[in-house]
Amino acid sequence: MKLENKKLIVKRSYKEVYKCDEGIVKIFEKDHPKADVFNEALNTARVEATGLDIPKIKEVSEVDGKWALLIEYKNGTTLEEMMESDKENLQKYMEDFVNLQLEVHSKKSPRLNKLKDKLASQINGLKDLDATTRYELMTRLESMPKHDKLCHGDFNPSNVIYGKNGKMTIVDWAHATQGNAGADAAMTYLLFALKDQKKADLYMKIYCKKSDTARQYVEQWLPIVAAAQLAKENELEKEFLMKWIDVVDYQ
Repeated sequence: MKLENKKLIVKRSYKEVYKCDEGIVKIFEKDHPKADVFNEALNTARVEATGLDIPKIKEVSEVDGKWALLIEYKNGTTLEEMMESDKENLQKYMEDFVNLQLEVHSKKSPRLNKLKDKLASQINGLKDLDATTRYELMTRLESMPKHDKLCHGDFNPSNVIYGKNGKMTIVDWAHATQGNAGADAAMTYLLFALKDQKKADLYMKIYCKKSDTARQYVEQWLPIVAAAQLAKENELEKEFLMKWIDVVDYQ
């Protein structure tokens, strides 16, 4: 991996993302699990096989002793930026966004990990929740219908690239699983709500109409996905997420 003319575009606690001549490079910190890096590459390759037009994995290698992924570059602007800069057309952008998510949910990738197993692991690992709350969440998770639809897991406008030709491309498939589309939609709603409740409500309205899904059904997933988001240990989100985890509100 040459990394010629690299330019830093994203910095997180566990990774740095660069744009370079070869494409997009994610360089992970040395203490980031090697298995997670290879799992992201494998997830992306499996999603590629569904026929979705996504940025392809080009290389997995080491850069200065750190694991790195080289990913195909897709030119354009994030849909999040479009929604902010062109607020008059928010309705249209949100409809396009939901249509894209429904296209994802129409695909299957039987070799991906199961969303239910991932959610169960995240809930059981939450020490901020008492045993009774974890039990209630696990009981609810167990009662929800088991599906095998392709789920992105972090589907939000910052992960959608809007090309100059109007074509949209989804990036960052690190959290891809197979499971219930309602759970994936609940996570998207929650990610909107963390930043802008009005956009969250608009998303929910359009998603439920286009997918012919009852709002109450998506809401049944909210405490579960809020617990999963809490597992990421973002202190800025903790208070907000704890409010959503009160399962009594959604009985």
